[in-house]
Amino acid sequence: MGADSVSKINSEKFSREGVESMSNECIKIVGGGLAGSECALQLLKAGFFVKMFEMRPNRMTGAHTTSNLAELVCSNSLKSEESTTASGILKDELDMLGCELLKIARECRVPSGSALAVDREKFSKKVEEALFSYDKFELSRQEVTTIDDVPQVIATGPLTSDAMAEELARVTSKDRLFFFDAVAPIVSADSVDMQKAYFAGRYQKGDDYLNLPMNKEEYEAFYEALISAKTAILHDFENKELFEGCMPIEEMARRGSDTIRFGPLRPIGLRHPVTGEKAYAVVQLRRENLAGDCFNLVGFQTNLLYGEQKRVFCMIPALHDAQFLRYGVMHRNTYIAAPGTLSCGFRMIKSRFPLYIAGQLSGVEGYVESVMSGLVAAKAIACELKGKSFSPLPQDTIVGALTGYVAGAVGEFKPMNANLGVLPPITNVRDKKLRKQAYHDRAMKSLSEYLASNPL
Repeated sequence: MGADSVSKINSEKFSREGVESMSNECIKIVGGGLAGSECALQLLKAGFFVKMFEMRPNRMTGAHTTSNLAELVCSNSLKSEESTTASGILKDELDMLGCELLKIARECRVPSGSALAVDREKFSKKVEEALFSYDKFELSRQEVTTIDDVPQVIATGPLTSDAMAEELARVTSKDRLFFFDAVAPIVSADSVDMQKAYFAGRYQKGDDYLNLPMNKEEYEAFYEALISAKTAILHDFENKELFEGCMPIEEMARRGSDTIRFGPLRPIGLRHPVTGEKAYAVVQLRRENLAGDCFNLVGFQTNLLYGEQKRVFCMIPALHDAQFLRYGVMHRNTYIAAPGTLSCGFRMIKSRFPLYIAGQLSGVEGYVESVMSGLVAAKAIACELKGKSFSPLPQDTIVGALTGYVAGAVGEFKPMNANLGVLPPITNVRDKKLRKQAYHDRAMKSLSEYLASNPL
């Protein structure tokens, strides 16, 4: 039976169940990305029936390459696990909240120093296995273009189709927004010249990254080629708004010759393990999978034409004969004007039925942040369907601060990822390292107290 036939049968079955039975036990999730998958797993674990709709592979996006659920598009890194970083605090909070995708990610991790990076294919496969292990889970491979009056979570992601984006604009009574995001290239491991590369972590912390050093002359030639290279033309957009967290390498370089040398190409803490030599600039590669047969260029998100990527990036000495398994690409990321539209639980405030928007579509930015939104939306809609109120999480946690930002940001609204700046400041600890640890400890204490009085 073909995918279209299955979609039609599932759609008819879904319609027959009607709004009443949906309200009692079934929740519709539109989108099978990170937010949708985490949301589904939380609801299934709570005993709800979940019907997920995912338009791929019948309708692909400009950045996805597979039809896998929870496909990681831009990078395979979920950032740092260190407790003194915002991303580390967020992960510890999500562990306390019972996050499912973080558990799976750790089962699929690849060496990446203090960061949590995963084998993408293995990760997606295990997420799908977890979802289909529940009898109450159904997946329909079809595009959803209208929002009907049933309990649901819209988690179609930043690559939401135009039809759904227009529907969201109608439902929210606000113009939809968007920014631009970019993907880094991936190269074959056996095409890297290992005579001009070495494995090491910064400050001798492990050997998880493959480092490609450049001297001053090599860097300057690379830099000039990079800033003068041709970029792809972005056709269907009115404005060109770049998200700082995924700034294309060529755009970053145009800010000055030392910008990327103090950014993704910084040589700080890196010396050749044999010669002890310190390079003028260092490009780092991170393993893409457990086999270690392909690497992505860390921080090299780009909008260069494919031919230009080949020409310019092969100027890096260790990549002179690099085989590119995937070139970088730039794409539109859509998000809604969330403040005043969504609650701290990601509920559409003015909707007369349980309607939630999760993931990067809601205005959070980043893989783990998207997972967080799916988890919170699941907890909130479960509370609503059980006739219970959902209490906002504490503002001195990353989760609480981010959900608060989405619901009530003042001024120009832009996507936000985990950072210590969203937290109430700690001013009584002067030592920088101790202060970062204090943010973590305060968040853990606050979240523990919250869960004791608000079991989710």
